[in-house]
Amino acid sequence: MTVSVGILGATGAVGQRLIQLLDPNPDFEIEALTASESSVGKSYREASKWRIDMPIPEDVAETEVVATEPGAVPDDVELIFSSLPSSVGERVESDFCEAGYVVSSNSSNARSDDDVPLVIPEVNADHLDLIEVQRDERGWDGALVKNPNCSTITMVPPLAAIDDAAGLERIEVATLQAVSGAGYSGVSSMEIIDNAIPHIGKEEGKMETESRKLLGTFDGAEVEWHDADVSASCNRIPTIDGHLENVWADTAEDLTPSEAEEALEAYPSLDLPSSPDQLIKVFDEPDRPQPRMDRNLGNGMTVSVGGVQETTHGLQFNCLAHNTLRGAAGASVLNGELLLDTGYL
Repeated sequence: MTVSVGILGATGAVGQRLIQLLDPNPDFEIEALTASESSVGKSYREASKWRIDMPIPEDVAETEVVATEPGAVPDDVELIFSSLPSSVGERVESDFCEAGYVVSSNSSNARSDDDVPLVIPEVNADHLDLIEVQRDERGWDGALVKNPNCSTITMVPPLAAIDDAAGLERIEVATLQAVSGAGYSGVSSMEIIDNAIPHIGKEEGKMETESRKLLGTFDGAEVEWHDADVSASCNRIPTIDGHLENVWADTAEDLTPSEAEEALEAYPSLDLPSSPDQLIKVFDEPDRPQPRMDRNLGNGMTVSVGGVQETTHGLQFNCLAHNTLRGAAGASVLNGELLLDTGYL
C-alpha cells in the first residue's frame, strides 16, 4: 500500500528532482504539487520549466498545481516533501505540521532548532524520535523533519565512520561545489565560466553547525551536539553536479589510512528503497573521486572517498556526493522512507 504525498515548491530545481525520484518509488504516490501563485491552476507541464534529463512523468504532467497552503492539499496526503526557499519554508512549513501533515524538508530553516530532527538515516536515524519531543512541545499532530544541506551531507557519513573508529576532535573542510547547488538561476555563466568563486553565502556556517548536530548523541529528550571544532571554506566551481570536498580530521586515537579505509568501506547502509547498496565507496586511485566520473554511483546516493592520507594529528581525505540527489531531493525521500519504516506514517 502506497502513501500519498505532496511536494511544496514542485516547479523548482529540487522539486523537479523530487518528482524524478518519487514517481517510480514503491512507497509513495504523488498526489499534490504546490508552487507560487503565478503557477496555481495550471497543469504542471504548463507551470514548470522542466530541466531534468528525462520526460515529465505523464500523470504528473497533467496534475493541477495548487497553492502552498494546507487547505489546498487533499486530506488523504500523509507526507509532504518541502523544497521551498528557507524564507518561505519558515512561514508555511509549521502551518502544514499544525494541520497534521508530516513534513520531510530540504529547506534550511529550523535545522538547528532543538526539537527538530536533522537526519541522515544511515548516520543518526535515532534522532528521528525527537518528533515525540517536538509534538509535546508544539502541540502538533504532524511533524517536521529536516535533511542537512548538500555540502554537509557529503562529509558527514565518512566523518561518522572515522568518529566511530577513533573519535573526532577537529574537522577542517574546503569545498569545491557544483553550480546546481545554487539553483538554475543562482550563478550566471559570466560569473562561473573560467572561474572559481571562493564564497557561498551562509554555507560555511551551515557546515560548521549542522555537522555537529548530526554527529551528536540523542538521549531521548535532546541532542547533545558533538564537541569537535569544525571550520569550513566553501567555493563554487564550474561543474554541474557533484560536490567535491577536501577534509582534514584530527582524531582522538591513532588511525592509519588502511584502518580508516576499512572503517569507511564497512560503514553500513540501510534496507530502504533509496539506500545505496554501499553507502561509502573508497577509491585506491589518488585522483578519485571526481564529479563527472563518480557522482552517479549508487543512483547518486553513494558518498565516494579517496586520497586517504595520514597527517600529524589524524587524517586527510577527499569526498564527493551528488548534491541534488544525495544532497537534496534524495535525502528528503530517504527521510520519508525512514518515517514510514519507523511507523511515523
